[in-house]
This record gives sequence, C-alpha cells and structure tokens, in this order.
Amino acid sequence: MPRLPAKTAGLVMPLLLSIMMTCIVSLVSTLSTLGWSAFTFTGWLSAWGLSWVIAFPTLLLVMPMVKKLTSYLVHA
Repeated sequence: MPRLPAKTAGLVMPLLLSIMMTCIVSLVSTLSTLGWSAFTFTGWLSAWGLSWVIAFPTLLLVMPMVKKLTSYLVHA
C-alpha cells in the first residue's frame, strides 16, 4: 500500500481524528436526542457531515495551540 510523505502528517492526523471523533459524537448525540425508534442512518449521516465540516478546520486551527499547551503541561 502506498504511503503519504511524512510532511503530510500535520493534515492527516487532524483529518483522521476529526472523522473518528465526529462520527462517534454525532452518533451518540443523535441517538440520545431521537432514540433508537426514530433513528435513521441518513439523519445521522447528515448530522455527522455538518459536525465534520466544522471540526476539521477547527482542529487545523487549534492543533498548534494544543501542542504547545501539551508541551507546557507534560514533563519531558
């Protein structure tokens, strides 16, 4: 399987993180709001898509701050 160059890690990590986190959070949120009886795959997919569109750019913006804060809080 071909691999991406190391310089793309700064985009790949937030991309994968945003996909996984928004998938789980939107599923939990949709189920807690609607319940299993009213849950639909298309409704959840719509909620997931909207949350991902917001989460990915947000991660790109806050990741440098989070890295700095983490390095401040964690002893090397």
